[in-house]
Amino acid sequence: MSLTLADVRAAAERLRGQVLRTPVLVSEPLDEVTGCRVRLKCENLQRAGAFKLRGALNKLLTLDAGERERGVVAFSSGNHAQGVALAARLVGTTAVICMPTDAPRLKLEATRGYGAEVVFYDRQKDDREQVARAIVERTGRVLVPPYDDLAIMAGQGTAALELLEEVPELDALVVPVGGGGLIAGCATAARALRPAIRVFGVEADTANDTALSLQRGERVGIPPPTTIADGIRITIPGALTFPVVQRHVEGVLLVTDDEIRAAVRFLALRVHVVTEPTGAVAAAAVLAGRLPVPRGATVGVVLSGGNVDPDALIEILRGA
Repeated sequence: MSLTLADVRAAAERLRGQVLRTPVLVSEPLDEVTGCRVRLKCENLQRAGAFKLRGALNKLLTLDAGERERGVVAFSSGNHAQGVALAARLVGTTAVICMPTDAPRLKLEATRGYGAEVVFYDRQKDDREQVARAIVERTGRVLVPPYDDLAIMAGQGTAALELLEEVPELDALVVPVGGGGLIAGCATAARALRPAIRVFGVEADTANDTALSLQRGERVGIPPPTTIADGIRITIPGALTFPVVQRHVEGVLLVTDDEIRAAVRFLALRVHVVTEPTGAVAAAAVLAGRLPVPRGATVGVVLSGGNVDPDALIEILRGA
């Protein structure tokens, strides 16, 4: 099985009118600091506050009537949880979401607000996928993975499809990396539409499983990472996403938590855009000068989510 531009375009047709075509923003302060012509794809302004709705809804729209009637189950620290919960409501089915006990309160409340039932697991002790699969076996619900699924990847890739339609001259595309669904879908679309484009992923330096995997040429697992970017606390790249990343992504850049905090502050105070820490990871790499492109390059940056806890945002803005 392989992901293609045709898959991403088919997803875009399914999602038309149900997800937002998020804005692409330009910021003079950001361009001045980075030396690039930066174009921000604002998935923080997507329905449910993140890109995750694209993949989740595309997946649910590919299910048959019997599958939808049985309902769905997912596992997530937050944004995929909200995406699946909202997608289930949109297609008229029910969702059970497995979330870690340390999930951000805002994301937990939003997930429940969309009508999903939440089942907790311990991030340090439990295998979240096994917890979800046990529910599937017991109830007959359909599993909606956070990234390792072609329909999920295709849906996420619609963000890059929109961006390239609006800014076809992009020299580089920078995308945060967790399990790899977003970058796999975006890289597939971008490289098909513009073969010369350079695609870079970004991880927190403590959550560098994809960077290590690319270096070694195989999937590498790491202990549960600690980072302020809760959405990319992944221990190993996806079995389906990683080959796509190997094929289309030039490299993965690493940023520190302090650089992520600085990016959240810069985006909020200078660009007037609020992101969660994970949503600012790609911007952090550009702001920190990690992107190996010449001055003046046109760079697309995906701001993947905006579901930030208010108290955490206040601390970041204060520089705490």
